[in-house]
Amino acid sequence: MASVKLIGNRPSPFVNRVQIALNLKSVDYDFLEETFGSKSELLLKSNPVHKKIPVLLHNDKPICESLIIVQYIDEVWASGPSILPSDPYDRAIARFWGAYIDDKELLGRHKESKKKLAAVDQFVGMLVLLEEVFVKCSEGKGLFCGDKIGYLDIALGGFLGWLKVAVELYDVKLLDEAKTPGLVGWAERFCSDDAVKDVIPKTEELLEFAKTVPA
Repeated sequence: MASVKLIGNRPSPFVNRVQIALNLKSVDYDFLEETFGSKSELLLKSNPVHKKIPVLLHNDKPICESLIIVQYIDEVWASGPSILPSDPYDRAIARFWGAYIDDKELLGRHKESKKKLAAVDQFVGMLVLLEEVFVKCSEGKGLFCGDKIGYLDIALGGFLGWLKVAVELYDVKLLDEAKTPGLVGWAERFCSDDAVKDVIPKTEELLEFAKTVPA
């Protein structure tokens, strides 16, 4: 029987991505929780290059970087529902937008108001662009990949908990009916899926965690 372990931390959106992918494939795994602010010997040994979570250990072989892990899960547990599209072009497009999401600087806790406003404006701009992507990719259905959770849903969906936290940290609603109506509905459907709803931490938990992160 295959041994599957995930080195991670509950508040991490990147770890949440991997948890959702494993849940979609109905893969049993052991969650090895890392303490924030320190790095275990196992983590340093498993990811000596970047020294960060998440790391998937499959039969003690490490796989690093969240979206690479998601692709690996899709390929290894092929009998479960597909995460990446079957069409090569659609698969390439999904990977492109997944990389785009990761290339953007995530909202941080900036002390200076100008930096904070710039970060918010950048993130809102990303979401407005992804609204257009959603309309095109979903083809009138509820999720980026149609009627089931797929790669791009996971890539963006891992951050939904932190988008809610931004309301408290920045006093701004990043997903709203005026600018991103499609994504508002998408977020509700995504978070209510059985593979997701017990993965993304509650807003209160993330707010408590945010207090421990240096600004």
